[in-house]
Amino acid sequence: MICPYCGKKAKWCENKEVYGRNYGKSFMCYYCKDCDAYVGCHNNTERPLGTMANKELREWRIKAHKAIDGLWKSGIYKRKEVYQDLNKAIGNGTTVHIGASNIEICKRIIEKYLIIN
Repeated sequence: MICPYCGKKAKWCENKEVYGRNYGKSFMCYYCKDCDAYVGCHNNTERPLGTMANKELREWRIKAHKAIDGLWKSGIYKRKEVYQDLNKAIGNGTTVHIGASNIEICKRIIEKYLIIN
C-alpha cells in the first residue's frame, strides 16, 4: 500500500509500532511513520479496513462515528438501518464507509447526524 500523503510504500506491520503494544485480535496494519498515517487490516491479512489516515483525518472519522453510532447503539435503530440512511443521504449512489471517508464526507455526516442525536 502506498501512503496517500507522501507517496512512499507503507510498512505492513503489527499495530504495536503505532500504539506501543498490540491492540485487538486483528493487530496488523499499514503504517507510514513519516506521515503518522495508518490503517488496520481485516483479520491480520494484508486487506485494509479502509484507507490510510493521518492524525487530522482520524480525528474527523472519530467525530463522524460519534455522530451516528449513538443511533444504533441506543437500540432505537438497527445498525443496518443507520448505514442505509447514511448511504441514501450522503452516498451519491455509493456505499459510505467512514473508514474510507475523506474529511469532507466526515463533515457532511456530522452535519446531518449530530443534530439527530
